[in-house]
Amino acid sequence: MGWSRFFLRWVGMALVCFLALQLYFASRIGLMKVVNPQSTTFQRSERLRLWRDSVPTDWKQEWVPYEKLSTSLKRAVIASEDAGFAEHSGVDWDALEKAWERNQQVQVQRDKKSSQSAMAARASNPRKMVGGSTISQQLAKNLFLSSERNMVRKLQELIITFMLEHMLGKQRMLEIYLNNVEWGEGIFGAQAAGIFYFGTPAHALNTSQSARLAVMLPAPKRFQKRPHSAYLSNRSATIAARMNGVDLP
Repeated sequence: MGWSRFFLRWVGMALVCFLALQLYFASRIGLMKVVNPQSTTFQRSERLRLWRDSVPTDWKQEWVPYEKLSTSLKRAVIASEDAGFAEHSGVDWDALEKAWERNQQVQVQRDKKSSQSAMAARASNPRKMVGGSTISQQLAKNLFLSSERNMVRKLQELIITFMLEHMLGKQRMLEIYLNNVEWGEGIFGAQAAGIFYFGTPAHALNTSQSARLAVMLPAPKRFQKRPHSAYLSNRSATIAARMNGVDLP
């Protein structure tokens, strides 16, 4: 009897803590309706990393309201990162399924290559793992969560994603995303990225510039070091061709 009471008390305390945490996230998100977030969990972790590694970096970030962000950039980022952003409720289940299937294939390929020599494996250049995260999910993760991958963190990401969708709406979410997403070492937000790479403020970014910035998002630090890579140029042209078919929130 004593153990059952202890167990029920423990479960009750865990549930209260869980609900309190969700209330904390909900209150933070509710505040974002009227107050621009000063920083994200990801940005704070990056500042700590740069400080810990003694990396000399001139941190660049400047908030730009939604209506002053380039329409081309909005279209390009949606076309590249989340084509169904305006329609889905936070999670693109079809994209997640496709990403899972492709990652399974990639893992099989890697397992086969692991039995070969390191030289042969490098020469083969196996495909990389891909994700199916929407802009909504990326925003949830960047705002509040760590980069570790486990089921508990993924569940929390989904809960926060649905909170963002229902409490903020698509336009505000896209505004926050474009002003906080990473575009290079210490480069956050569309204004800083436009000026750093093109000497152009966020409101004046054209189609090709916007497409190029959008393609950089999955690996901004890598593309910052290789701004003239063939992949970046080719993929940018593909995204530019898709932009007119994108629905904006």
